[in-house]
Amino acid sequence: MENVRDVRLLPKAHLHLHFTGSMRPATLLELADKYGVHLPEALSGGEPPSLRATDERGWFRFQRLYDIARSCLRSPEDIQRLVFEAAEEDVRDGSGWLEIQVDPTSYAPRLGGLIPAIEIILDAVERASRDTGLGIRVLVAANRMKHPLDARTLARLAVRYADRGVVGFGLSNDERRGLARDFDRAFQIAREGGLLAAPHGGELAGPGSVRDCLDDLHAGRVGHGVRAAEDPRLLRKLATRGVTCEVCPSSNVALGVYEKPSDVPLRTLYEAGVPMALGADDPLLFGSRLAAQYELAREHHAFTDEELAELARQSVRGSVAPADVRGRMLAGIDAWVGGGAA
Repeated sequence: MENVRDVRLLPKAHLHLHFTGSMRPATLLELADKYGVHLPEALSGGEPPSLRATDERGWFRFQRLYDIARSCLRSPEDIQRLVFEAAEEDVRDGSGWLEIQVDPTSYAPRLGGLIPAIEIILDAVERASRDTGLGIRVLVAANRMKHPLDARTLARLAVRYADRGVVGFGLSNDERRGLARDFDRAFQIAREGGLLAAPHGGELAGPGSVRDCLDDLHAGRVGHGVRAAEDPRLLRKLATRGVTCEVCPSSNVALGVYEKPSDVPLRTLYEAGVPMALGADDPLLFGSRLAAQYELAREHHAFTDEELAELARQSVRGSVAPADVRGRMLAGIDAWVGGGAA
């Protein structure tokens, strides 16, 4: 019988999770109380906020909520708690490998500067990985709302810490703003330093932004990329190159990119042969974590258990996990498919 296995038991890699956005709502409430931060109703009401970021005002509101939540992370202990709890949640959802994305610039003012901030973050990642058994690595992400020179500084920093757990370089925030090619030098620095190029594109902006990620930034993975479904030639390009798209269905709907879960073009991407890694993006704001993305594919797109297993394989193949970790996870996926009902 199809579609009866527990997707939480399906081994998978999580390749699109933002740092502050990974926080548990209860933890945000505790930290806000600790530091006397007034949370708006959208962050304290117990339900995910209503968000539509397809217009400027909606994106500003989303970013403001994220910034308020980030302001509650003020000490190394807060950072350690955040990463440990994110790891716990991922393990609960069947993740065997997590690549978490962070712009350390945003945390530097409260953690003693940029260098202390990245070291505190990497120490927390190392500790959480040891304590939970989850493989965790870091993507350092530049903010495309800031000057490209800032991105170059971050790229050099990311390369400097490649031996401490930094594996990739990203570009986040509203992809409708600025040109990808303005950041080409930063991505060149990162790639020459051995880091994966994984910029955001193709969520709030259309397929052209995905093409820019490929042509101007030489992306090895694309954060989101879901709007590539609108361009058959681009789909073929992604499939031929084997570029994994980090697709986050729940956030696509929450931000108003698609009206309902069944509108997210998972089938279009899958049947075009574009590798996908389902991700939770910002569970704090969107209300669902990793396993829920697989449930969405099952419930709204009729993905069979065999197809869900293939999505999990694609997430593992799209990761930078070492060969032994990949082998172990792929074997676990095969066992999940072969094991019958859970």
